[in-house]
Amino acid sequence: MNSRAKRLALPLGGALAAASLIGTSLTTTAQASVDPDVKSTALTPSGNAKAIAGYWTASKLKSAKTYLSDSTVSAKLNKTGAARAAADGKPGVVAPTGEGGKTAGRSRNVNLPITVGKVFFVDHKGQERWCSGTSVQSKFRNLVATAGHCVYDTDTNKPFGNFVFIPGYYQGKAPWGVYVGAKVNTHDDFTVYEDYDYDYAFVNVYNGIRQQPEREVDYKTFKAHMDKGGVGRESATNVDFATYDKWTQKGGLGKVENVSTEDEVGPQYKGALAVAAETDRGTWEKVAGEVYGLKNDKVTLKDKELPQSEWPKAGSKLGTRVEHVTKSEYDAYKGPGYRRIDDKGNYTITYYFVVKYIKKTASVKYVIYRHYISTVADAGRLGDNVGGQGFSWNQKLGKKVFTFGYPTSAHLDGDKPYSGHTQKWCYGKTAAAPVVPGYKAEEHQAIKCAFTPGASGGPFLLQYKNSKRTGYLNGVVSLTIDSDKNGRYDRVTTPYFNGDTYGIYRHAANLWTGKLPS
Repeated sequence: MNSRAKRLALPLGGALAAASLIGTSLTTTAQASVDPDVKSTALTPSGNAKAIAGYWTASKLKSAKTYLSDSTVSAKLNKTGAARAAADGKPGVVAPTGEGGKTAGRSRNVNLPITVGKVFFVDHKGQERWCSGTSVQSKFRNLVATAGHCVYDTDTNKPFGNFVFIPGYYQGKAPWGVYVGAKVNTHDDFTVYEDYDYDYAFVNVYNGIRQQPEREVDYKTFKAHMDKGGVGRESATNVDFATYDKWTQKGGLGKVENVSTEDEVGPQYKGALAVAAETDRGTWEKVAGEVYGLKNDKVTLKDKELPQSEWPKAGSKLGTRVEHVTKSEYDAYKGPGYRRIDDKGNYTITYYFVVKYIKKTASVKYVIYRHYISTVADAGRLGDNVGGQGFSWNQKLGKKVFTFGYPTSAHLDGDKPYSGHTQKWCYGKTAAAPVVPGYKAEEHQAIKCAFTPGASGGPFLLQYKNSKRTGYLNGVVSLTIDSDKNGRYDRVTTPYFNGDTYGIYRHAANLWTGKLPS
């Protein structure tokens, strides 16, 4: 059933999410029989790519949650799907490219493809999540295949944020770099009708980015680096007064906590300590008006920043500090500082400080801030580094395929055999999948496989060659199914790759992502 005919047969409502021109330079054995509706949507401007790559620190890569959102189904197998999952034209293939011409050598075990990795993204609630995906052959060596629901949020009708692909992901490591998504290409029937017979996406990515070891810098250098979209972090440490005093006298940032009115004294008090105490914006502006004679001019003072070194030494009574934060940190912040999204789309919090004179007491806590920045290097094109799987469409059911991915969630009975940090595989013969009306999934094929959610978006590969780690992409994991309702997942499904799918792929495989700014 082609996409236009199916649109007329389906209601516009329905359930939500789930588990997880070829140019003349590429040769194909057939042309697409249907002109599909391609939806291409921008993901990240090139100027923000390095910041997005830096967002995914090793700790975030390890702590991100798999994308569940109603991704699992208990449904009995039937023969209906076999009749629907049918070719709409002649079969065709596009040849793969190996990993730089290298081979993996002979092995009795399965050599895992380094084209396969994890895609990470942030959902509309600010939660870091992930799926699986694979590099696939394209003209500019810049294409990733994954499930549509791993890129596009049908709740908000827009792509997820901070999308990256990490090929060969292993326990938080990115051995071939981090590839930031530039553009996602989907079928309009998925983005508009939430039809999981089109639950696939082809994402063009920028050149890879490799993080360099971080180094400590002063706050001025840190802020200039962050203002340019750089990657960095700030650490706060509780210290004794002597350490605090030495640190701030050298121009380092610090503040005191737990200052009560009983602690405050005048500047002439014997042993009085001049410290930076955090306050709210209104109090800061009031003090600023007194210092500068601006009479609480909020427009003039908005986001005004003074280095802390100017405060006590120059007789200043106030200062600010701007910190770049994640969206989730931004949303959760309840302190007295000022939240703002700057003109580059960065989430920031401005903290306000006034100088107070206090006497040392047991209740006062002294805090110093240290700042670290990371620089990045261009890792080159995805396909040049890890190769790209071939592509196939309109293939018959009943063929043997491998599927690869990063399953992680527990089975329905609570058993949890996977960690999500290492790549796993299944092997089986494709057959009709259950029809799942809630997802409008009528044309899926499936293989027997005990993968759990987390494997979503991982490739179905025909004719996988163990020595070269390549085959032909013939599907992406969409749903995980408990077909006999015994509490354990026993099958994974994919949309049937037909002429429509080839058309989306053909369009995406000719898109250039441009160069990253230096």
